[in-house]
Amino acid sequence: QVQLVESGGGSVQAGGSLRLSCAASGYTGSINSMAWFRQVGKEREVVAGIYTGGGATYYADSVKGRFTISQDNAKNTVYLQMNSLKPEDTAMYYCAAANLWICGGAPNKFDYWGQGTQVTVSS
Repeated sequence: QVQLVESGGGSVQAGGSLRLSCAASGYTGSINSMAWFRQVGKEREVVAGIYTGGGATYYADSVKGRFTISQDNAKNTVYLQMNSLKPEDTAMYYCAAANLWICGGAPNKFDYWGQGTQVTVSS
């Protein structure tokens, strides 16, 4: 089993920055993919993902150039640096992990989920 704990959410004005962290514990050696999703209402969409074995990344078009996903393997932690935040970035952000390399945004392909952290961007 793998446990994921997110932190770093909060409230910020438009144009500001936040950095989310996702600390993984448990059998982390089985993980090949980690990603950040966000949810508004019932819709959960992928924001960014990373291949933990090699560092390849992908991003949703809406965040390219503003968000950066990165990892610290020594700390089993993945980060999401969010710059130039917009009100439409307001959502609950979730960290997810998968045993396989998942490139793309199918939530049902991810095996483990954190509890979420709220990001609110005001105009």
